[in-house]
Amino acid sequence: MNTENFISQIVASTVEALYGAVDQSQLQIQKTRKEFEGDYTLVTFPLLKMSRKSPEATATEIGEHIVANNPQISGFNVIKGFLNLSIAPSFWADRFAEVVANDNFGQAEPTGRTIMIEYSSPNTNKPLHLGHIRNNLLGYSVAQILKANGHNVIKVNLVNDRGIHICKSMLAWQLYGGGETPQSSGMKGDHLVGKYYVEFDKHYKEQIKELVAGGMSEDDAKKQAPIMLQAQEMLRKWEAKEPEVYELWQTMNGWVYDGFDVTYKALGVDFDKVYYESQTYLLGKSLVQDGLDKGVFFRKEDNSVWIDLAADGLDQKLLLRGDGTSVYMTQDLGTALSRFEENKLDDMIYVVGNEQNYHFQVLKLVLKKLGYDWSDNIYHLSYGMVELPEGKMKSREGTVVDADDLIADMVDTAREMSNELGKLDGCSDEEANAICNMVGLGALKYFILKVDPKKTMLFDPRESIDFNGNTGPFIQYTHARICSILRKADEAGIDYSSHACTELLPEEIEIIKSLTEFPSIVNSAAESFSPSVIAAYAYDLAKTFNGYYHDHSILREEDVEKRRMRVMLASQVARVINRAMKLLGIDVPQRM
Repeated sequence: MNTENFISQIVASTVEALYGAVDQSQLQIQKTRKEFEGDYTLVTFPLLKMSRKSPEATATEIGEHIVANNPQISGFNVIKGFLNLSIAPSFWADRFAEVVANDNFGQAEPTGRTIMIEYSSPNTNKPLHLGHIRNNLLGYSVAQILKANGHNVIKVNLVNDRGIHICKSMLAWQLYGGGETPQSSGMKGDHLVGKYYVEFDKHYKEQIKELVAGGMSEDDAKKQAPIMLQAQEMLRKWEAKEPEVYELWQTMNGWVYDGFDVTYKALGVDFDKVYYESQTYLLGKSLVQDGLDKGVFFRKEDNSVWIDLAADGLDQKLLLRGDGTSVYMTQDLGTALSRFEENKLDDMIYVVGNEQNYHFQVLKLVLKKLGYDWSDNIYHLSYGMVELPEGKMKSREGTVVDADDLIADMVDTAREMSNELGKLDGCSDEEANAICNMVGLGALKYFILKVDPKKTMLFDPRESIDFNGNTGPFIQYTHARICSILRKADEAGIDYSSHACTELLPEEIEIIKSLTEFPSIVNSAAESFSPSVIAAYAYDLAKTFNGYYHDHSILREEDVEKRRMRVMLASQVARVINRAMKLLGIDVPQRM
């Protein structure tokens, strides 16, 4: 039973009995603020025209009627025009029994909706970095949350495997690589290719400097630098599928994909389907022709194709270059159409940084003008950049925080801090390694996902592994602590599968309230595409339980029924923490 719906029904039937038919919009019900006594508060001001009484008198009349006719409401108080209702402990005992009995608690019934979510979208000229980590974790978590809301979810990756940036790495490897391979160098393939992307930039800058010293303007030098002209020639050869260039492209991309797979596995993210830009970049050309035929697009003198969006408050947008080659927009138009048609999608979500806000605004608008009403169901999950205490990252200059290095550092830091705090005492090497891996990655994922996606965030690795405060390890440790309680209960032969305790402490009611809110929290996180909603909930639940555990004995409680109830309560907190953290892609340990 949804508690808020239950309260709404009681209030609606009471107002109707006292004053006649009521519009649902007039019933303003919210959770009671912590400084006041009560669970839910009704704002009576919108009802005064019906009651024809003062706010206090109206609130009192409604409160008296509710308490007299509903045994689930134990009392009320009135503060000015606000009616605070208190729910009886027996009501919460019944809700707790429902939570325990529901094996699929937090998982909604199937909706029949199919949603595709695209995330990661790396370039094959460099390894994944900290910005990619936020993208991957966000995409994967939102996919898990949407699944928990009963949707059929398709997770996809669009790999940017073509273009001038790819040719830069290839050319630098040809010129300066000496035949180096991942095997001969001992480097992961994506790192090796990224090394030559940085190498290209270094030589390019040197050549620009020389040309400028020889009297050329900087703009001309950037265009005329020999290494840049060679890269452009290589791109033309790739588009013509010249065997030597095409084979090198396949080989080096193969190195990168092997490297990416290792990183994805370490991060715990996956995809149902991978698209490659080299296979999709021509898709939109027929759509461009369709737009020309319909008069939606226009052609300029240089043969390029554009759309004028001035009437929509935007500007002119290029859709096809004069030489017939496609731009990102061409590809995205075609890919969107094929995805919606092939998969019968209800919604399409793109997880892409906020620097692409304008691009997706245009994409939706162009599709709409071409007559595709499903464009309304495209959503750009725009997220802010990740910054470090030292400042911004730059791939070309090799100053990015590499994803693999960061993962390794997080696991090392987790080991160091766990040893300091004695968390690994008595663990075998295998157990200690598994715990450090779980805690290091849990810290990384939680620290990134607890921030609202729209916000730019500052990542501090050491702060993220603190075992106290709003961190992944704090929640993981709470889960491990409860697992220890449950093991001891089993060893002591405590059967907590059933209990008859209806006497609940206020702190126990607080935990039960929190547990019952989990399904609506999962729903809220899906509506806002924000894992931070789940993260905040998991932290609050863990914090509430720790406060309760500090003040009240569980296994030493002498009353048998109370002890059973408390062990069961702990087990349900562990179950919900586990499910909430799984939605964030985070594993929780059994012991720590």
